[in-house]
Amino acid sequence: MKPENFSSNFSATDCRVSIIIKSLNEEKRISAAIESALRAIRTVGGEVILADSCSTDKTVELALAYPIRIVKLANADDRCCGVGPQLGYQHSRGEFVYLLDGDMQMLEGFLEVALDFMESHPGIAGVGGQLVELNTDSLEYIARSAQLRAHVKPGAVDRLDGGGLYRRSAIEAAGYFSDRNLHSYEEFELAVRLRSLGWKLWRLPMDVVHHRGHDAPAYRLLMRRWQSHYVWGLGELLRASTGQLRLKMVLQGLRELWIYLGILGWWAVLLSIAFWPLSGITRLIWFGMSLAAPLALMILRKRSFSKALYSVVSWSFNAAGLVRGALRPRRPANAFIPSLILREPYGLSSFLKPEVPH
Repeated sequence: MKPENFSSNFSATDCRVSIIIKSLNEEKRISAAIESALRAIRTVGGEVILADSCSTDKTVELALAYPIRIVKLANADDRCCGVGPQLGYQHSRGEFVYLLDGDMQMLEGFLEVALDFMESHPGIAGVGGQLVELNTDSLEYIARSAQLRAHVKPGAVDRLDGGGLYRRSAIEAAGYFSDRNLHSYEEFELAVRLRSLGWKLWRLPMDVVHHRGHDAPAYRLLMRRWQSHYVWGLGELLRASTGQLRLKMVLQGLRELWIYLGILGWWAVLLSIAFWPLSGITRLIWFGMSLAAPLALMILRKRSFSKALYSVVSWSFNAAGLVRGALRPRRPANAFIPSLILREPYGLSSFLKPEVPH
């Protein structure tokens, strides 16, 4: 599809909103993401920044067709979920910052409502909306949608998963936008830092983005998340929060943490059976029953063998990742991320002005 003409109305003005699009090998959807961001920003003014984590496909090549700032990591070894937002933030100038994934499409109308809301509520650090998931067939999505997640409901929330509009002054007070060490949970970590300073977060009852997540089979997706270290994120978050006042918020806000700790306890029981003062056959029976117990309980709860098996396997992947992430050394979260500017089309102080209705 030929890019739309977004190249009008530029001058040296203050930058109202920076939309940061983080990407890694998103050639199938990056054009739609960029065009949606440019349409969304036309009425409020600002800039669009692509923060690329050294894509090896045509993501950057396609992005070069648009009037946006394009930056990428100088070192591919720095890749992780927490790097992308912070990389884009380093090169942003907006009074407000919106985070968009490269596989999302932003809907028009949200920014105007969110900006009005934040101007009338100075204690709000970030505003989100409703994420519309287009990939509804995978076991991953089915498991997630079955959860009763308070943070996706309209009103005051404890995080803005799926993207949100943030006040730059709040981000500066919190030290940085995104922890470069995290392979996941970066939005929750930002929310915890903001809330620990007294800021609030809000979710509006309106659709803000369309998202088409990974369409890989569920178990292949688990393997991909292990290979990309995505499952390390919770352990990395715990390590980052240890010794901080916000640790209590982390422990209270992550139900899955206790599930993964329970899985680790289950593994410890299985290992301990070898040392029980019982006969070999008795230990084997106990081992078999203990091994099958979580799956049996989940079958009773979900009324589905496939869903139950996926839950137990997924929890096991994440429990192992929790341990691995907790052991990973950290870099200073606010350290500058080495990067390359691939496209700076308008100069250092030129931004897209809001359109004036005729």
